[in-house]
Amino acid sequence: MALRFVNRPSDSSWVDTVWTCTSDHVTEMTSVATACWGLVFWEREGTAYASVTGPETRTGTAPVPEGAAFVGIEFAVGTSLRSVPTSSLLDRGLELPDATHRTFQLDGLRWETPGPDDAEALVERLVREGAIIRDPLVADIRRGARPDVSDRTVERRFRAATGFTQGAVRQIERVRTASALLAAGTQVADVVAKLDYFDEPHLARALRRYVGRTAKQLREGSGGAIALDLDQPTTS
Repeated sequence: MALRFVNRPSDSSWVDTVWTCTSDHVTEMTSVATACWGLVFWEREGTAYASVTGPETRTGTAPVPEGAAFVGIEFAVGTSLRSVPTSSLLDRGLELPDATHRTFQLDGLRWETPGPDDAEALVERLVREGAIIRDPLVADIRRGARPDVSDRTVERRFRAATGFTQGAVRQIERVRTASALLAAGTQVADVVAKLDYFDEPHLARALRRYVGRTAKQLREGSGGAIALDLDQPTTS
């Protein structure tokens, strides 16, 4: 019983990661908090599907169609669909209509369904046609810049673009990094020190809220199917 996730980084500033997954005798998985929204394409028993996935504020459970093959694009924090504010997608998603093996419908137009190697080509077309947009102020903040506007303005525009505060995004990104490190065998105390958690109970609470796993479960690979690629830990 397994979900086999494979993630790869992207050289597109609009994309966080591109992932593939196959489900083998899995009907439910633990979902993990993420600050990214995405596009997901999958096929099962000869039928094609496409959907928009929203950012997730905490862990939960999600159904998994057994025997399906997925391709997903996770978009960079601060990007959004022109037709749907990212804040309205928190903890929910949208099924896209009339998906076929070759095309899907989004923002009133039809687009070619991507494979894992041409996801960026699709994103480039979506950006060129204005279907995907971003707030340049948020993009600057994510690169570490300090815009010449008030903190209140920064926080307001960040939340409007992402649905999150900056602090919430940092918490989610940190706990996902912690999960990957633990799954790679890093000692709990070392993860606490590396990622500036106050202490081990502080890390444990974050894992419980955002990942749905204990440190022991992550280190042992136990607890069932989970929506993370834990075979490729980050070093950040």
